[in-house]
Amino acid sequence: MPTIFIAGDSTAATKAENRRPETGWGEKLATYFDQNLQIENHAMNGRSSKSFIHEQRLETIKNRLAPGDYLFIQFGHNDQKIDESRGTLPYGSYLTYLTQYIEASKEKVACPVLLTPISRRDYLPDGSLNPLTLGEYPQAMKQLAQMHDVIVLDIFAKTQEWLKTYSPEETTKFFLHGKPNEFACYPEGVCDNTHLSDLGAETIAAIIAQAVQESQLPLKHYLRDSSIKNYKEDFNVDNY
Repeated sequence: MPTIFIAGDSTAATKAENRRPETGWGEKLATYFDQNLQIENHAMNGRSSKSFIHEQRLETIKNRLAPGDYLFIQFGHNDQKIDESRGTLPYGSYLTYLTQYIEASKEKVACPVLLTPISRRDYLPDGSLNPLTLGEYPQAMKQLAQMHDVIVLDIFAKTQEWLKTYSPEETTKFFLHGKPNEFACYPEGVCDNTHLSDLGAETIAAIIAQAVQESQLPLKHYLRDSSIKNYKEDFNVDNY
């Protein structure tokens, strides 16, 4: 039975109960695949493509990879950090580290899949969504995919397109936003435009499933016959 391994940051990671309703899209991905495929979510809060490797987390995944497995690789948010332990340059060390994930996968006869990082909820003064909220990292990842002839799912572009279909006020439902005392874990309220709500994580997982369906990945044959293309209707903010 093939397995999808997820290497990524807090946008994908499984959350502790004292952080709820914050949810990672990796927690929701299994919804869209049948029982003949497994998912192991190794994404961790605060990690970049660099720190994930330095902490031996890629090595842990590599030791578990088997022929026919998939490695989903999504980094970028923390690669933007200026601290030495995490920061990378988009057309420099970012690509060097991402290449190590690709090579580890191929060495184990598994399939590496690059996912450009999901968009932040980041608006410009004119009210438009900021197309540079992740800097050059999404484009650099796409360039690397072309260089190594691996599949890239452009989730950054898809999430930007998705967020643009809603008003800035409506998109708060997809992120970790709450008024004082609305959520038990955030008695003073919370306004977080990077991390996802349960609704946001569910929708991102649907977007990723749609991207798989549109790709040439054999993985798409494990998708359930659910209406993943209708995520805009299924997860309409008016229903929440």
